[in-house]
Amino acid sequence: MFIDLENDIIRQYSKTAEYGIERESLRVNRDGTPALSSHPFPGDKYIDRDFCEDQIEIITDVFTNADALINQLNDIHDRIDEKLAARNELLWCFSNPPVITSEDDIPVAVFPPELEHKNEYRRYLAKKYGKKKMMFSGIHFNFSFNKKFVDAACSLSGKKDRRAFADELYLTLAQRLVKYSWLAVYLTAASPVTHESLGIPSAKYSSVRCGDKGYWNDFVPVLDHSSLEGYIESIEEYISDGRLRGVSELYYPVRVKPRGENSLDALREKGINHIELRVTDVNPLSRAGIFKEDIEFYHLLMLYLLSIEGECCDEEEQIKAIEDAKAAALYHNDDIKERAKNELEKISLFAEKYYPGFIGAVRFQCNKLKNGRSYAEIVNKYFGIDYIDKGLRLADSYRRRDKQCVNCSVFLPRRNTMPTNI
Repeated sequence: MFIDLENDIIRQYSKTAEYGIERESLRVNRDGTPALSSHPFPGDKYIDRDFCEDQIEIITDVFTNADALINQLNDIHDRIDEKLAARNELLWCFSNPPVITSEDDIPVAVFPPELEHKNEYRRYLAKKYGKKKMMFSGIHFNFSFNKKFVDAACSLSGKKDRRAFADELYLTLAQRLVKYSWLAVYLTAASPVTHESLGIPSAKYSSVRCGDKGYWNDFVPVLDHSSLEGYIESIEEYISDGRLRGVSELYYPVRVKPRGENSLDALREKGINHIELRVTDVNPLSRAGIFKEDIEFYHLLMLYLLSIEGECCDEEEQIKAIEDAKAAALYHNDDIKERAKNELEKISLFAEKYYPGFIGAVRFQCNKLKNGRSYAEIVNKYFGIDYIDKGLRLADSYRRRDKQCVNCSVFLPRRNTMPTNI
């Protein structure tokens, strides 16, 4: 599928989209060990937990503006910090976990009896993957197009079935985004520093959770993007042969999802509502865990990928895409850096032609390619020594509502001095 951005109506409606974020973070004690207390926000629709009882998951509303999304992340952070202060706990700011003395110290999430299937599923994950791997936290970026954009694109395509058109649109985007997931990994990797208890040396990876030791299935899934039914059936095959327990165990860079409950039945019944990009690290340099320029760049990237004709992602390319994503998670990978430079040059030209309002977000990414300016390099420079102590101090500064890492701000990409090209 190809979207004609020369069309004024298409281009205008595509400038806005809907964003939502799920952000995971660990609750820790003042000595950097995992908090063993119970989840402090039962029944809160914005604050859940994931695998671990001490793993907070922030779930935002849907926004059409990156600033508003960041503001809600910070507002929810305020509520969390207020509750944690009474427990003498802090919200850990990194994707990588702090001190892990033993897997016995990792409390698997405990849900009420009516949700026993969630408890059983987490016991299954602990046994299959090990608790340590489940301690990594990340950001899932949810994206959906402006409904007027989808309507206009469907009308101009001459197709009558709007839902079928939307499914095809998102599946096309999904397969292209899988192929380019390495770029998202490279630009948002922010977790090169580890504690010795993790058993992975610091500065081997810029993103441990996206590297070969990170959050992946024990096989490479190959998905059928040719139709929604084909996509669903390709996942069902892995469930039938026992390689996956369910769709939630699909540890893949990109998922397509229905509105509401994430299940294959719901996806089949309702169709695709949005796309989920799953490779973003929690960024410790921002209290929200992400900068608005990264959100805006993701929006532009979606549009850029839809503008490319003839791109596909067959079985061989999907396997290569996963290899590329893992390679992009290595610290100081010069080959990937050169590829990122080339892609950003193309995306810069694309923005200049169609979306000048996004040029600042591209320049923000371009600046990361300068030595010492990537998130991973900044984090390694400041937190490479005394990771736990400095991490706790950073968490405490965010409790006091500092919006970004004050001590690291000198290294952050400067918004107003970025070059037009690299």
